Amino acid sequence: MPTLFDPIALGALTASNRIIMAPLTRSRATRDFIPTEMMAGYYAQRASAGLIISEAIGVSRQGNGFTYTPGLWSEEQVRAWKPITHAVHDNGGLIVAQLGHTGRAGHPTVIGERPVSASATISTVDAWTYEGPKPAHRARALDVLEIAGIVADFARAARNAMTAGFDGVQIHAANGMLIDQFLRNSSNLRTDEYGGSIDNRVRLLNEVTRAVAGEIGSDRTSVRLSPNGETWGVDDSDPTPLFVAAAKVLNVIGIAFLELKEANPDGAFASSDVPHQSPMMRPHFNGPLILNADYDLTRARTNLESGLADGVSFGRAFLANPDLVRRLREGAPLNEADQDTFYSQGVEGYSDYPTLANAKAVA
Repeated sequence: MPTLFDPIALGALTASNRIIMAPLTRSRATRDFIPTEMMAGYYAQRASAGLIISEAIGVSRQGNGFTYTPGLWSEEQVRAWKPITHAVHDNGGLIVAQLGHTGRAGHPTVIGERPVSASATISTVDAWTYEGPKPAHRARALDVLEIAGIVADFARAARNAMTAGFDGVQIHAANGMLIDQFLRNSSNLRTDEYGGSIDNRVRLLNEVTRAVAGEIGSDRTSVRLSPNGETWGVDDSDPTPLFVAAAKVLNVIGIAFLELKEANPDGAFASSDVPHQSPMMRPHFNGPLILNADYDLTRARTNLESGLADGVSFGRAFLANPDLVRRLREGAPLNEADQDTFYSQGVEGYSDYPTLANAKAVA
């Protein structure tokens, strides 16, 4: 059986190990959504991951609803990403751009307009703004013609990602963001071809994935889903048939890999009593399946050995341990993540976590 430290083919990419860095919003870009110099050092430090999945990157200003987060819709943003991807490659790593649209989670003071969604619903979570948390605004339902524009935004951002030096793209269809808002029936109340039946609710995911794959190749396109439980007020009354259908659609497209964020009942930052959907989805997706959420070494090994997972993505563990691969290989203790600096704007709690080599040098 493969181990976490064995290589794996992820479409066109060959990862040196199966320890993936999960996408992590860190809020170190400018207020103009431009990546900053400090981000190159942060990602380069973590280049020993089999693959880095970047923080969520907005495909448009309308879709970039969190403060100090980067985009990929302008030439200036493309230029600013190039030193970051080059730094990862210079350190032997691979990095894909996670592309997303926040939908109703955005706030007018950040995105410059009323937020949009599948339906005229309102997030149950306060919106992030530069003045602090504020009550969410009721979203405006996208009309069908506008949906075609959203698909085009993802395709353009995928082209820009490749120009910026990324090795591929992950479509963010998880965590209560726009595509997830279309997938699940608590937030999708539409009665047209994008709502109602499961086939209709999966339509936007299908169209975006096909558009991105058409631009950069299906072997450089991946998707993230969060199939069990509620996130940002987005939930579904019957998740198994929905996410089995999504797995089938993505299997037909032939994406490079599928990542599933699955909350546990005792999850540290998100919890759910809804059963994990990966066992039901696994038979319908033939490509590599990457699992995520609150994994430690023992649980990761168990799911690899059982064949449920082909790799595991680690979030907070990679945030606090730039050399996580080495630490897991050697059974070394892990640094604790400082939650107070998750979304601050400086290097503290970002690129200053010590490595084992640092610790030994000090000793």
